[in-house]
Amino acid sequence: MASVVAVTGTVAAEAPVGELLRQWRQRRRLSQLDLAGEAGVSARHLSFVETGRARPSREMVLLLAEELEIPLGARNELLAAAGFAPVYRRRDLGDPDMAAVRSALDLVLAAYEPFPALVVDRSWHLVAANRALAGLLDGAAPALLEPPVNVLRLSLHPDGLAPRILNLPEWRRHVLHRLGRAAHLSGDLGLAALHRELLALPGGWTGPRPTASRCRCACGPARRC
Repeated sequence: MASVVAVTGTVAAEAPVGELLRQWRQRRRLSQLDLAGEAGVSARHLSFVETGRARPSREMVLLLAEELEIPLGARNELLAAAGFAPVYRRRDLGDPDMAAVRSALDLVLAAYEPFPALVVDRSWHLVAANRALAGLLDGAAPALLEPPVNVLRLSLHPDGLAPRILNLPEWRRHVLHRLGRAAHLSGDLGLAALHRELLALPGGWTGPRPTASRCRCACGPARRC
């Protein structure tokens, strides 16, 4: 059984593919029966995959990863753990192949003026913004504006935008809830570290830390939120 040693923005793991799949399934709060039903495979076979008694095919790894909504970078790690080549390529917005995407984003940002608008990556770093954002950031500590600018840190930091937010406790609670949930569901170590950092900042009551089972959105409990 192949295994992988990976240290990325998503996970740090040294485990067989079955163990990694089990960790993702448990993170999604799904039983083997639930996942097997959604993926259209037998629970027995899924159990064998997780325990290492059966080696999954490339198609099986991708199918389970899709049902578990695993980030693309982590899917590459699962494929490597199963002995297959990665299939997802990561490209920066400045890559020549992304020129059309960048052009479309610029058009959308410009259309929002004179109101501020921005684009962030999955780690909440500022990627692009329109000209109106400069006025909103006026007076923020220079250290918070040094690239890469993290917009959540800038939003909640007392030397950033926090003093200007009238409903800071409510906004802070919303941001921390969303960030903590994203860190848990994605397994992203960077998001988890950012959540701990922002949790330590002053700014008011954060409320009890919500759990996945408390989700009341239209998507149903936890998994598809």
